[in-house]
Amino acid sequence: MDLNDHRTLGRRLGLFDTASDVGAGLPIWLPDGAILREQLEGFAAEIAERSGCQRVYTPVLAKRSLFERSGHWEKFSADMFPPMRVGGDELVLRPANCPSHVEVYRAAAHSWRDLPLRLSESASMFRSELTGVLGGLSRVRQISLDDAHVFCRPDQVVDEVVHALKAIRIAYDVLGIDIASVRLSVRGTAGAEAGDDDTWAASEQDLSGALERLGLRAHRAPGEGAFYGPKIDVQIRDAAGREQTLSTVQVDRVLPQRFALRYAAADGSIARPVMVHRGLIGSMERLVAVLIEQYQGRFPTWLAPVQIALLPLDPRRHADDVSRIQRRFADAGIRARLEDRGSLGARIRRVRDARIARVAVIGDRELAEDTVSIDDRAVPVEALIARIQDEIRTRAREPRTALEDRRS
Repeated sequence: MDLNDHRTLGRRLGLFDTASDVGAGLPIWLPDGAILREQLEGFAAEIAERSGCQRVYTPVLAKRSLFERSGHWEKFSADMFPPMRVGGDELVLRPANCPSHVEVYRAAAHSWRDLPLRLSESASMFRSELTGVLGGLSRVRQISLDDAHVFCRPDQVVDEVVHALKAIRIAYDVLGIDIASVRLSVRGTAGAEAGDDDTWAASEQDLSGALERLGLRAHRAPGEGAFYGPKIDVQIRDAAGREQTLSTVQVDRVLPQRFALRYAAADGSIARPVMVHRGLIGSMERLVAVLIEQYQGRFPTWLAPVQIALLPLDPRRHADDVSRIQRRFADAGIRARLEDRGSLGARIRRVRDARIARVAVIGDRELAEDTVSIDDRAVPVEALIARIQDEIRTRAREPRTALEDRRS
């Protein structure tokens, strides 16, 4: 297997693992991987909040009838886990989060002034994938999705799609992900999807209008739309050159109809909202797989599970003092690891193999001057703390060199 494949590298770096007693397609996030995922989820939540989303939490289980009404049962039941009978109910693990967000909308009455209503959730959904198609983090049975749904008036749809596409571009710029192409996934010729031709045409027109406003060219993909409406797929090319979809924006007039969603229009009549489904950075699993391979484990400072390794020159004499320096970094919100076991050479090789970007050696001279040695250059501790904090705050893609740290 390719040593730079995320399945190999992710395990070697202690980011995730699998266990036979847990099952295939159900990765276990180890402590360093959990930090990476936590940072990405926080980033996604920040983008959602900036774009006007309100946070919600919904159950991963729901009655089968919910998914029968939404159409997911008819379309995806073969890929869903079997129902669990509890009392007189049949409960299923959800294959998608949108029906739950529909119920959030239905929890209150709405007028035209309330819209758009934007809801976001870092939520799990489940697919009963066959063992043969599972692989690392790229194809799993529990999907942790950065998910958002917008309920809006028909005249607001294009604005909301533009809003979502701009947010995707901002996220990709921070993550260092390049967009390979944009795909407009539309209804197939068979017409097996839900909704009538006029409904699909209106939703496709909304998506095309948003693309035109942003000056984006998209190639049409007949038959690749969701079962309830067309979508824009943002295609990326991973480190191995494979094209895949991370982010989507979908326009849906079917679920609002099936759930009889409504709002009071400006003229006093009852109107039906449109749903815009937004996946800004996709599933945590697939995104982390892409980033592991893209950065080869050398993550930007804000994402790195360990942001600096501190190596006492002589652990017997310096370990306590270096522990106090580690506490200063920790108090400043910086993830610092103390490496004090083994020879200095072995420790340097170990942290380099762990792809830790900054390695600081500390001996008598450094302790006396309140500095650390990075690449044989003395860097003041407080200046280094300030530099790393700035990299975290700005989500810089690469750490500054030791020389730059010293000059700052």
